[in-house]
Amino acid sequence: MRLSRYFLPILKENPKEAEIISHRLMLRAGMVRQHSQGIYSWLPLGKRVLDKVNRIIREEQDRSGAVELLMPTMQSADLWIESGRYEAYGKEMLRITDRQERAMLFGPTNEEMITEIFRSSVKSYKQLPLNLYHIQWKFRDEIRPRFGTMRSREFMMKDAYSFDLTLEAAEHSYRKMFAAYLRTFDRLGLRAIPMRADTGPIGGNLSHEFIILAETGESEVFCHRDFVKFDIPPADLDFDSVDALKGIFDQWTSVYAATDEMHDAAAFDALPEGERLSARGIEVGHIFYFGTKYSEPMGAKVQGPDGKEHPVHMGSYGIGPTRLVPAIIEASHDDNGIIWPDSVAPFDAVVINMKAGDASCDGVSDRFYAALQSAGLDVLYDDTDERAGGKFATADLIGVPQQIVVGPRGVANGEVELKDRKSGARDTMTVEAAIAKLTNGR
Repeated sequence: MRLSRYFLPILKENPKEAEIISHRLMLRAGMVRQHSQGIYSWLPLGKRVLDKVNRIIREEQDRSGAVELLMPTMQSADLWIESGRYEAYGKEMLRITDRQERAMLFGPTNEEMITEIFRSSVKSYKQLPLNLYHIQWKFRDEIRPRFGTMRSREFMMKDAYSFDLTLEAAEHSYRKMFAAYLRTFDRLGLRAIPMRADTGPIGGNLSHEFIILAETGESEVFCHRDFVKFDIPPADLDFDSVDALKGIFDQWTSVYAATDEMHDAAAFDALPEGERLSARGIEVGHIFYFGTKYSEPMGAKVQGPDGKEHPVHMGSYGIGPTRLVPAIIEASHDDNGIIWPDSVAPFDAVVINMKAGDASCDGVSDRFYAALQSAGLDVLYDDTDERAGGKFATADLIGVPQQIVVGPRGVANGEVELKDRKSGARDTMTVEAAIAKLTNGR
């Protein structure tokens, strides 16, 4: 993508309304634009990152055996009345009526709708286990939306829903998502800690929040320091193996970790002082097992091997992609801007033409641009007539991992400069060597 043809509305000054670094950098880098309280547009740069986050989420959900569908944002109130949650959910639910005066709502979550889909289609235990997920916009009328897309009213959510015949099978499904979440956050460059958590309005009696530690986190969390030593589940994990998943779950839940709602001060204080960690945290995922909370009142039953009907055991599993993006920024930035993990960077590399219009610089820059694109890399080509300082500032602000600086002096010697955004390391090398290093056998 040529920067001269791209939409990248950079802000040179820090926005006054931004309270935390991720909100400030997302506005300055032209990733989002606020329209009203807690309502944002995702601009091209932000959407590229959001799409890459969603791709990783999808890959790990699919790997675990979950199946994707897509449910609507608008829901009939009838389903929520049937489950008993319509009045209980509170003012966060946006309730409306259509032109026929039917009660509708902008979905804050999808337990009722997925239960209706299940009960109309699945009749036998032989069709289980089943896990259905989607990635869709949600709306919750937060009393105090803040911190940009970290806590907004309209947000994107990956929510998955598992259906099983028995408690034991449902616990296995829960552990599948537990392991899949650990892998997902690791691939996003985050160290997430699963902590015992309150189930809130979703309901149920088994729940974990996945928390990343950050000074700007809204929640106070308490955990054992051993979490930094635990292994992430491998890419070749057998999700059908009960023993393998139980081993992962048991290891990660073997030491103390709880959100403030579930904190047991006596148990935490009993740990040796050097092993206790209390900090602020950002919730990036939440998983629940809630048994037959929805299946019983809504009649979601299957015929079991005994020939009788049984209400299914259900679980719900959420990840907020629009929250993950600022969470990654909170965990990875410096004074100059964002430092993206390679896996979600909006572009893999940026070619910085220091003298656009100069035949030699244009020629080398065009060569780089074509070679990297041919190798399958996402490339931004800064072909603008901006000053050198402005070009460097933009590249650092938006966090592209690799910068290729093409200037008249270097080109005269057949060389370019490579800069690694994360380490700040700079290397001068020939054009051929630089292309070979960046494409790395692609």
